[in-house]
Formats: sequence, structure tokens, C-alpha cells
Amino acid sequence: MNADTLSTPEAIYSATPAQHTAAKIIGIIYPIQMATGIFGEVFVRGQLIARGDPTKTAENIMASEQLFRLSIAGDLITYILVMVLTWAFYVLLRPINRHLALLGAFFRLSELAVLCIATVNSLVVLRLLSGAAYLKTFDPNQLHSLVMLAYHTQGLGMSVGFILLGLGSSIFAYLLLRSDYVPKGLAVLGIFSSLLLALGSLAIIVFPRLGVIGMSYMMPMGLYEVGLGFWLLIKGIKAPATQHP
Repeated sequence: MNADTLSTPEAIYSATPAQHTAAKIIGIIYPIQMATGIFGEVFVRGQLIARGDPTKTAENIMASEQLFRLSIAGDLITYILVMVLTWAFYVLLRPINRHLALLGAFFRLSELAVLCIATVNSLVVLRLLSGAAYLKTFDPNQLHSLVMLAYHTQGLGMSVGFILLGLGSSIFAYLLLRSDYVPKGLAVLGIFSSLLLALGSLAIIVFPRLGVIGMSYMMPMGLYEVGLGFWLLIKGIKAPATQHP
């Protein structure tokens, strides 16, 4: 059997114990990394950031500094989990097409590099509000404006990361469709939602006014990730544990 491309029905429905384990790991990690990501974005930054009011934003962050730091830690935990998730996807899908699985992994790892760098801006926010002596040359309004700049810079980095996320996820979803390891409808949803995420994020960068749609274009991706995670956790992959000769 060619390890790069499976061409027979017997090969399509075969899987190694390592692949079954990788599928379970994906099922476990997906809901956890979504929860840690939502915590930082919705329950912390969403509550502390006052749109269009730098001073109020700065006051909120200073009043809840420990919570803000927990959101940073949550983001970093999310990225670590996604790194393990990427590895598990590669193990699961490598027998379908090694080259495409590797390309998908490269996209996802590049996404993580961008998001980690973007998260540094949250640490910059805390440094700007630290009261350090070398910041005394700025008046409070200037510092607060710089806080908002750092916050929005992180948002721009996340938009770039979402493009890479969508591209990598679409490749993984395509390989899932070819493998027949999960229901075809779920794999098709993965391809659609992943490309929508990538193209939507790119479109907002090119046409900023599209930002009024908010995060609505990300919702199909959330449905796919939740659905795939629970399917793999509960059902696993539709394949016997041994290879066909």
C-alpha cells in the first residue's frame, strides 16, 4: 500500500491503533481548547474592553489585572493544545495523503506562531499600565491610546492567524472526507466552514467595512469543531483497528 495515497476501499477503511488514539485525542482537545479560547475573548476581554473609550478600558484592566493575566495564560494554553491537536491530526490523516497532511500541519503551526506573537500585545498592554518610570514621558491619555493600539494590534494578528487556521483546517477536513473516517456531511461542513473562516478573515482585511458582520462568519467553524470533537470522542473513526492485507 502506498502510504501517501489510499486508493482501494480496503485501505480506506483501515486504521492503526495510533490513528484511533489520535482521534480520541482530537475529541478530547477540541472542546477544551474552545473553552479556554472563549474564556479569554468573551468572558475577559469582551467585558474589560470599552469600545471607543481608551480611558475606561485602561481603568477596567487595571481594576481586574489578575483576570486579564489569566486570559493571557488561557490563550497560551489554547495554543499549546492546538499544537497537540495539529500533531494528532497529522497522525490520523498521514496515511490518507502524507504530503497534504504535512501541508495542513504547516498551516496550523504557522497560525500558532502568528497568534503567539500577537498575544505579546496583551503583555504590552500591562506594561503600558504598569506605572514604570520610563513611561512618565507620556500623559495618561496618550498611554490609554497606546493601550488600545496594542489591543487592536493583537486583533489584527488574530485575523491573520484565522486565515492560516482556515487553510490548514480545510486541508484536514478534505482528508477526512477522503478517508471516510467520519460522516461525509461533517467533513463537507469542515471544508466549507474552514474556507469561510479563511476567506472571511481575508475579506475583512481587504475591505474593513465588512467588520460590521462581527464573528458571525466564524459560527459554522464552531459548529464543525464541536461536532467533530464529540464524534471522534464518542464514536471514534469508522475503521477496524487492524490493516487489511
